[in-house]
Amino acid sequence: MPAYLSLLTAMFLACLSLNAQAEKLRIVTDPWAPYAYQRNGQGMGIDYEVTAKVFERLGVDIQWQFLPWKRCLAMLEQGEADGVLDIFRTPEREATLLYPDEPLSDVQFVLFQAANKPHDVTSLADLQGLTVGTSAGYNYGDAFMQASEFQREAAASQEANFGKLIRHRVDLIITDLRVGNFTLQAMGLEGQVSALPLVVSRERQYLAVRRGAGMDQLALRFSVELRRFKREPAYAQLMARYSSPTTADKTVEQQESGAL
Repeated sequence: MPAYLSLLTAMFLACLSLNAQAEKLRIVTDPWAPYAYQRNGQGMGIDYEVTAKVFERLGVDIQWQFLPWKRCLAMLEQGEADGVLDIFRTPEREATLLYPDEPLSDVQFVLFQAANKPHDVTSLADLQGLTVGTSAGYNYGDAFMQASEFQREAAASQEANFGKLIRHRVDLIITDLRVGNFTLQAMGLEGQVSALPLVVSRERQYLAVRRGAGMDQLALRFSVELRRFKREPAYAQLMARYSSPTTADKTVEQQESGAL
């Protein structure tokens, strides 16, 4: 083989190797059932399964880690992760992260109360003097985060927050409506806990990747394929399967995996 052909072949193989390495993405997320969580070490959830399917179609290998939210963000900042699942889009984050145009899901943050300790709340002003359970590292919108009329008390998990609520260690808790209903049903708290009609804030959840060579094209490809998948019967079936924990996963196990 002529020398120049050998050189071209070597360069071609090197490019293939670099592309393969670039597409082995390390994605982090925190347990957030029914969007993303683990059961017996296996990833599950609406957004987890949608993301896994889209990347499978794109031929991209993923390494997943489920960690506390603050740890997920720290890993992104330190370059220990390539992307994060179920993150909100903010101008500050867009300085370092790339977002596909298509969101994975929509969330609405509401307040949950214990049935034997109800509260008449139609606005944040009605929370005067109360303590509201939150999740560490989460942002529930400026109005809620900046309010000074009530106390915010963080817990390590959704289950911990609901446990504090039924024991009256907090007056209310705040979480996404779907997450809250899924969790209270999984914990067998139907009839003991309910959501208030007030919607504190609405957000869209995305997959986001760190800025870098080729990542803009990956985000574009992900968005196109995600839109296509959302139009298919398989997507509707997945959504229906997670409409109730009795059909998806009655026991929600939110385990933290170690480093891969």
